[in-house]
Amino acid sequence: MEGFNEAYRSNQFVVTIDGISSPGFTRVAGLGDGDIESIEQPDGGSRVVRKVSSHVLKFDDITLERYMDGTSADRDLYEWFQAMFRPDGVAVGSKQRKNGTISVFQADSSTAVMQFSFEGAWIKSSKFTDLSAGGNDLMKQTIVMSVDTLRREPPPAA
Repeated sequence: MEGFNEAYRSNQFVVTIDGISSPGFTRVAGLGDGDIESIEQPDGGSRVVRKVSSHVLKFDDITLERYMDGTSADRDLYEWFQAMFRPDGVAVGSKQRKNGTISVFQADSSTAVMQFSFEGAWIKSSKFTDLSAGGNDLMKQTIVMSVDTLRREPPPAA
């Protein structure tokens, strides 16, 4: 009988985007191996429709959430967004692309057990928590990034 392996936990991860390393991200959504669309092809003269792969691999947007905390990540993410959508109306948009990783760690360890690498990421949106005078919520930023590629990889060797 093999030894017991504990499942990976989804609460121990670090996001790094071209030098912006922030363990302060509290949520990551949109990770996956990709999606290949299918094309429906009728089989001439029959009632059968075959689904043929289109060979176009697409990736979901990656959504990142983090609390505003006054660290350099606040400034770095703001500057990236500003470089894409300048207030002077000259938008360079998706030309400001970055690469990065999302590393998942073993419970109570600094050993990465899985890593997702993405390339060609650009910010589609940046939104903040609603403000409420009577509330006591923390200020949260939600960033949605489009990516060209997303790969699940073995973690880098220690």
